[in-house]
Amino acid sequence: MRCAVVDDDRAQAELVRSLLEGAGHSCDMMTSGRALISRLRHETYDLVVLDWCMPGLDGVEVLRMLRQGPYAGTPVLMLTSRADDGDVVTGLEAGADDYIVKPLVPEVFRARVEAILRRAAMQRPSAPVVRFGPYSFDRANETVRFDGKEVKLTAKEFALALTFFENLARPLARSWLLETVWGTAADLESRTLDAHVSKVRAKLHLRAETGYRLLPVYSYGYRLERAVAVEEAPAAQTTHDRKEAPPAPA
Repeated sequence: MRCAVVDDDRAQAELVRSLLEGAGHSCDMMTSGRALISRLRHETYDLVVLDWCMPGLDGVEVLRMLRQGPYAGTPVLMLTSRADDGDVVTGLEAGADDYIVKPLVPEVFRARVEAILRRAAMQRPSAPVVRFGPYSFDRANETVRFDGKEVKLTAKEFALALTFFENLARPLARSWLLETVWGTAADLESRTLDAHVSKVRAKLHLRAETGYRLLPVYSYGYRLERAVAVEEAPAAQTTHDRKEAPPAPA
């Protein structure tokens, strides 16, 4: 997972980063809330570890901004020295997924992080076959059907297409897509991503007439969004969709 650590205490931030990277996650460190907001114009994160008491925007202000924007679904763990019950309530009501009081206990922190990421993963469809309007994805065979007809995709095209549908309406940064789909090859040239996006868009007819369109997000990456209402699959089937989010920041 790609994580962001936001804390003006560098020693604390370094400790958090070492714990996250030790658990196999990649991590970016920032020392202010404004730095995070700025970075979100170029990056996508699976988890934000957020301090409360920071200069400029404090953690609760940052959290409220996140919950109102296109990153509303990003899990946030507040890690702060504010231990009063009222502070905990304020943080959770502002939208934190969990709240840990400093000093940090490494074992507790790791367990809380993994619990948050498990809950986030559970919100994604996990059945062997998942449907989005006229599209049907077979995970086991890595095949896609559009209006009942199989569409030939490479393994990477399949993974990229499914990633877009599982993150419907969410702006996805180029670096996050490369890391998510290509794994450790996140340093590939962006032309590799652009070429695959172009093929996925063409092969799956991702344009307004089919109900979904795959759009570039300027200086950021891409976003798949619903263009018009599409027919939903029966409730008994595994169907996944997300509420549209506002456009990504310019």
